[in-house]
Amino acid sequence: MYSILVVLHILAAMIWIGGMMFLSLVLAPLVRSRKAAPEFMALFRSAALGFRPVVWMAIAVLLTTGPMLLAHRGINVANPGSWAGIVTVKVTLVVLLLFLTVLHDLVFGPQVSRVSTIPESQRTPSEQVVFKTARWLPRLSLFIGLAVVIAAVMLARS
Repeated sequence: MYSILVVLHILAAMIWIGGMMFLSLVLAPLVRSRKAAPEFMALFRSAALGFRPVVWMAIAVLLTTGPMLLAHRGINVANPGSWAGIVTVKVTLVVLLLFLTVLHDLVFGPQVSRVSTIPESQRTPSEQVVFKTARWLPRLSLFIGLAVVIAAVMLARS
């Protein structure tokens, strides 16, 4: 059972982080290099929206298997005061990553769709902030996601 949990946990993390890497490092630069032609923006938007349910399924798997794996290692999930430092770091990073994902998917994502239809020269300062934030938020999430992976490796080695 433990091996199945580990495999599911790792696959879910690979899907989430791998998808973020593809969107941030491959597809987004492609769209920017085409000067945001409408068909490329539509491709990016479709890919991101198609990836969203996959991400949330991966999150569900991670949030299910993670506590089970900790419990298997004898770590009391209900008692954060007893956690080793690396467990605290990993859980903190995961919570931050979840917060940023919710912020991106439920707050900035819908606003960007609206703002991107407005010519840049006609955007209000708050619309410009929304657009710029929506560009760096996924990059920050990717950085934190990679930090979670590093923390996971350190935890596995301890």
